[in-house]
Amino acid sequence: MKTSASLLIAVVLATSSCQLAAPSTNAPLINNVAVSFQDPDKFTDVSDSFSGSYSQSYLDLLSEHLKKTASSRLATGQKLSVAFTDIDLAGDIPPGRADSVRFIQSIYIPRMQLNFELKDAQGAILKKGERRLFDLNFQSKLISPMERNQPLSYDKEMLADWVKQEFPLKN
Repeated sequence: MKTSASLLIAVVLATSSCQLAAPSTNAPLINNVAVSFQDPDKFTDVSDSFSGSYSQSYLDLLSEHLKKTASSRLATGQKLSVAFTDIDLAGDIPPGRADSVRFIQSIYIPRMQLNFELKDAQGAILKKGERRLFDLNFQSKLISPMERNQPLSYDKEMLADWVKQEFPLKN
């Protein structure tokens, strides 16, 4: 009995370590989209704990998601620069919680403020502006259960919606 329990633990540990492996270095380099965060320590809420300081890992997740989403919608030679000036993530971390769990409720909607600039291959500005994104119906969106359980799923979905609306694919 001890042997089968030990074997089961070894199998669980071996398979879980496979899931914790570092991301592949063979990921495609996305160099037509630049993302920056202006004064992230002043953002409304981009923290992963109640401590109040911003989470660099959350900023990295949002940056990578925006790069992947927008890159495929740009024509050859175009470059997009996006500068976030404020972020208020969906949900909230209540005070006094030691586990830093973000509670998602309809009153804590995702909001982002950003400036963007789209340039052609010669550097001419094609489109630029300031956008204030928010999604009052973020909990009503059809997001697969697998995606919904990923960090910042509602925030990333709102960004993807903005990209699709702002940069429609040309037929």
